[in-house]
Amino acid sequence: MSKAIQFGETVEGYSIPVLNEREIRASAGILFLGLIISLMQILYKSDFLMVKYFITIFLTDFAIRVFINPKFSPMLIIGRLIVRNQVPEYVGAAQKKVAWIIGLGLSATMFVFMVIVNSYSPITGIICLVCLIFTFFESVFGICLGCKFYKMIYQDKAQYCPGEVCDVKTKQDIQKTSKTQLLIVLAFVAYVVVMTSLVNDQFSKTPHDLFGLNGNAQPKQALKK
Repeated sequence: MSKAIQFGETVEGYSIPVLNEREIRASAGILFLGLIISLMQILYKSDFLMVKYFITIFLTDFAIRVFINPKFSPMLIIGRLIVRNQVPEYVGAAQKKVAWIIGLGLSATMFVFMVIVNSYSPITGIICLVCLIFTFFESVFGICLGCKFYKMIYQDKAQYCPGEVCDVKTKQDIQKTSKTQLLIVLAFVAYVVVMTSLVNDQFSKTPHDLFGLNGNAQPKQALKK
């Protein structure tokens, strides 16, 4: 039972329980995809059905991670299957637990408001945005925003962070950003702003059917009538 209910894996060479960051990022990507699709259903169709299912799944998965064992989390298992051929990247389990407790609290709040009370408000909108940001940063950049709260709560340095960001070190030359590169970014932003103002009307036009496929369908419908 003690092995079944625990948080993190014991791996040789690591002094604390750890988790595989690669499967965590994969599962975060799955959750982000489900969340963004659910949000699109609300914005474009005013359909809240999918988001209710998603919130329930989100809450159940995080409850398993926090209260039972991350290795029994369905989303993490799917993530493990996706990245099974990649070399594991071990990270400390302690800071991930803090992050997932935050995720559990957010999803529980959403569950109460949207599933039980069957309502929506600025509160659910803000929580949805926070979850989108958290899962996006985790899956795309490998940055665990929730893990940042670990040091605030425990006043202790986290161990084995993704990309070794917990360790104080000097940046290598390939990691440094020069003034020229920063100017290029600023110039690119200016280019996007100017382009938007100059060609917005042209870009706003609805594209025409190049091969006239929709046009050919209309006469057939007219003949049937």
